[in-house]
Amino acid sequence: MAEQVPPQVVSGDTPGDSKKGFAIASLVVGIINLCAWLLPICGGPLAVVGIVLGVLGIQSSQRTLAIVGIVLSGLTLLLAILNAVAGVLFGPQITDMFNQIQSELY
Repeated sequence: MAEQVPPQVVSGDTPGDSKKGFAIASLVVGIINLCAWLLPICGGPLAVVGIVLGVLGIQSSQRTLAIVGIVLSGLTLLLAILNAVAGVLFGPQITDMFNQIQSELY
């Protein structure tokens, strides 16, 4: 009688592939954030999430996707901060301008 050997489970994942989802998520968040930075209350936190996901995913086999996600999220974080600063600095002036236009129309 031949001895039966239990089947071995072979996974195709390498040790870094468990973090592959983080790299892909970082890229997706970075792409979504290309539009979301226009609203700093959405773009700022979303960019931080994208950067964190990219840093977590940088050790995976999808390293390039993680780096692109980090770059996109970093760029959009900078844009969201600049947009927020511009809103604080120029917001009252723009409001006054709209009020002046409205008063001239009526």
